Amino acid sequence: MKFRKRKTLSISALALAMSLGGNAVALAQTAESPAPHEAWQRQAPAGAPNVVLVLLDDVGFGAADLFGGPTATPTLDQLATQGLRFNRFHTTGICSPTRASVLTGRNPHATGIGAVMNTADARPGYSGFHTKDTATIAEILRQNGYSTGAFGKWHQTPDWEVSQSGPFDRWPTGEGFEKFYGFMGGETDQFDPTLYDGTTPILRPAGDHYHLTEDIVDRSIQWVRGQKSMAPNKPFFLYLAPGATHAPIQVPKEYIARYRGKFDQGWDKLREEIFARQKRLGVIPANTKLTPRPAEMPAWDSLTPDQKKFASRLMEAYAGFLAHTDEQIGRLVQTLKDSGQYDNTMFIYIVGDNGASAEGGLGGSLNYMGAMQGAKESDAQKLAALDKIGSAELYAHYNAGWAWGLDAPFQWTKTVASHLGGTRNGMVISWPKRIHNPGGLRSQFSHVNDIAPTILEAAGIAEPKEVNGIAQKPMNGTSLIYSFDDAKAPERHTTQYFEVMGNRSIYHDGWMASAFHGRLPWQVIGTKDRPMEEDKWELYDLRSDYSQATDLAAKYPARLEEMKALFMKEAAANQVLPLSGVKSEDGGLPDASGGAKSVTYYEGTVGVAEKALPKMLNRSWTLTSDVDVSNASQGVIAAVGGAGAGWSLYIDPQHRPVFTYRAFNVKTANLVGQPLAPGAAKLRVDFDYDGPGYAKGGTLKLMVDGKQVATDTLPMTPPGFFTIDETFNVGVDMGSPVGHYPKDAPVGYGYQGGHIGKVTIDLR
Repeated sequence: MKFRKRKTLSISALALAMSLGGNAVALAQTAESPAPHEAWQRQAPAGAPNVVLVLLDDVGFGAADLFGGPTATPTLDQLATQGLRFNRFHTTGICSPTRASVLTGRNPHATGIGAVMNTADARPGYSGFHTKDTATIAEILRQNGYSTGAFGKWHQTPDWEVSQSGPFDRWPTGEGFEKFYGFMGGETDQFDPTLYDGTTPILRPAGDHYHLTEDIVDRSIQWVRGQKSMAPNKPFFLYLAPGATHAPIQVPKEYIARYRGKFDQGWDKLREEIFARQKRLGVIPANTKLTPRPAEMPAWDSLTPDQKKFASRLMEAYAGFLAHTDEQIGRLVQTLKDSGQYDNTMFIYIVGDNGASAEGGLGGSLNYMGAMQGAKESDAQKLAALDKIGSAELYAHYNAGWAWGLDAPFQWTKTVASHLGGTRNGMVISWPKRIHNPGGLRSQFSHVNDIAPTILEAAGIAEPKEVNGIAQKPMNGTSLIYSFDDAKAPERHTTQYFEVMGNRSIYHDGWMASAFHGRLPWQVIGTKDRPMEEDKWELYDLRSDYSQATDLAAKYPARLEEMKALFMKEAAANQVLPLSGVKSEDGGLPDASGGAKSVTYYEGTVGVAEKALPKMLNRSWTLTSDVDVSNASQGVIAAVGGAGAGWSLYIDPQHRPVFTYRAFNVKTANLVGQPLAPGAAKLRVDFDYDGPGYAKGGTLKLMVDGKQVATDTLPMTPPGFFTIDETFNVGVDMGSPVGHYPKDAPVGYGYQGGHIGKVTIDLR
């Protein structure tokens, strides 16, 4: 770390000199210079590059055209031409662990985030937060003279801390980022996201043509320009993590139109086409084998014509989503070029935090959050909504078959950390000032935990042994700069374990041993665990078998046993044990709701995670609110969830009380009362559950001042959650709209023309 030396007199020395007169100047000049920790401005090492780290979401290895895919990604292509492609780069197999690993340089379980955030449990490796002995690359760079900003998806803060009460030390601004603008959860609505600026929940900017990816790129560009305006010689670290292309698939319709009819051949044929292009491009070896479709997944030809039509449109929307994302990133690249910063910017573009997602189910879905919880969608419903796919009206996700197709040439998809379809992603690094022979391909084994060490070497900053007074675990990754000048340089990352939900594997010196734990990647909820010893281990020689196609376990049993023992050694060293295929008991993790049966909220309460509410699902409950009403009153009183599922109590422009309950695509109940007279009113909603059991329906009743004014029934309710990203809010509907609000309503439809006394939720 370097500091500017102050050449002026210290304030105390100057004061003394003035009090003694001119003859005391010499005395003042002998005063000690301030200690380094008192310096006014830290400086990065001379010549340290800017760093841009882009991490896309849920993109298969074979999705982008640079790696043989069907989707045009000209920004990625341009960066590859001016930089390097990496075709043996690996993620962890699922989102939160990948992000933990890329930001800390450690293995995910070693940081405490070995599982996706909403399945955290009490095991140290799965707790759902970075421990302080694994500081982020942002914190290290910040302490060494960099400006740091994060835009987009975070998904690194434990659920029980995502609220107005914090604490905030595990939010982005507590983890080394001086600026954060984005969303905290694993996904969000692209047209009406759940947004935060720093630690403050905010509404998205107004306008009819809003899209989140465009917004975060706009904010990134503004931030970069601001940094260089105020401190032109200070390098920056920009972490840009779009929600794209994670479900929901939502994109402006003109991008969908670009791909109309491009996928009518189906996923089996598409996979063959991708495979052929990959060989022509040289991004896979000529002797690579195309692995077969899993037996549990339907062939394209087994679908009906209507099912094919629906599936094709989903894939058209997905391709448009990816193309739109790459186009927005291109605007950032052009900004760097226009400002003269591009040549000394190391631009790291990771094409997916895991393999393509099969969570849309075998049949695809209009509302995948409901489909994964058992909400049924008929073929007729799907066909009727064909032209709405990609719009704000749906929470759509494509068929699992497309995910498998886009992971060509590998087996399986996201969450299957035992096989390369879950863990191998494309990556490009551009840095014109340092990469002297651009346009090349690098095939050394690499992993997301290599990114932080690469950045540190590029910046000329040593890996710190201590950060903020806390001794640090060594980084597990290896800098990739050794490969920049030599495509044939021996790989330095020679051993790496993988584990997600019991799916596990180990890489060592070109070999990989793999154990699939049995949970199908499209069966998100309700899978029963099985003993780990029942899993079948496979063995692959990746030196000659690029796609992990030929199992050699029977041929080399001794080597397989060595690899299994090595996995257990690595697992023990990285907090992976004990293994479990499904979420373990929380066993002491904080409960954001505190087990409350009754909670009262007041106006101004916003950004409350659904998990922090009293547990309203699978039981009866009552919602009450005291409100003051005038002739100008309208807007949201309380809401949770979003356009996919949730409920909202509000007053419409006719001054009528309304309660809307969205049960995914199964039914939306809309209870409407008569116009309210000015003055005080007590609104109440009762829900009488049809249980016992999970996901049953029930009866809703809306009452005003003790009198029932409307009722309706629901055939089902969510067994687990409305969403994993939308929040509970009083006086406004943050994120996507739950209710049938007026078309000209302001974003959030905040309550106006009156006062909300309180809102109480009681479990019955």
